[in-house]
Amino acid sequence: MASNATRGARVLRFDIVSDTHGMLSDELLDALQGADMIMHAGDCCVLEDYRQLCSIAPVTMCLGNNDWGNEYGPGVERVTRTFRAGLRWQLCHYEERLDLSTCDVAICGHSHRPFIRWEKSPGGTREVLVMNPGSPTYPRTAKGPTMGRILVRENGKILHTEIVELRQSKEGDDGGWSFTRLFRW
Repeated sequence: MASNATRGARVLRFDIVSDTHGMLSDELLDALQGADMIMHAGDCCVLEDYRQLCSIAPVTMCLGNNDWGNEYGPGVERVTRTFRAGLRWQLCHYEERLDLSTCDVAICGHSHRPFIRWEKSPGGTREVLVMNPGSPTYPRTAKGPTMGRILVRENGKILHTEIVELRQSKEGDDGGWSFTRLFRW
């Protein structure tokens, strides 16, 4: 039987993006609607795009190698750490620079190749969720443009993780887009 704290905890949707490179497609913007928080793992490249994402949901972002000319404001660093929904989050554009000893969820980008995996923290005392959402703009896989999504209970329990593929629908002639799942946990 669930405790009262577990039963009453709200589920939050974290949408994960990286490597948008100054282009926010309508498909990506549609997929982000309803997010409680957007986590951007760098290479946003355009201040106006950052502001547009902030108009959809609160954004936590780190700097990528192509963000050198923009001033996004306080809290946007090469490595950004935040505490949200009972979890310690770390965003760093480069996977090899993530420090799994300091977080529960680690988000990276740069490769434009999506993945989700659980890794042991240094010392092996706990597992850390590591995600690269790929790129909705310049994908480097046959799967096409992608983003990530993580559902978390307010008390810190990760309920669901997925890579969301943004793909043009073949059905109908309305040019609509559908979201298909690559990975589910």
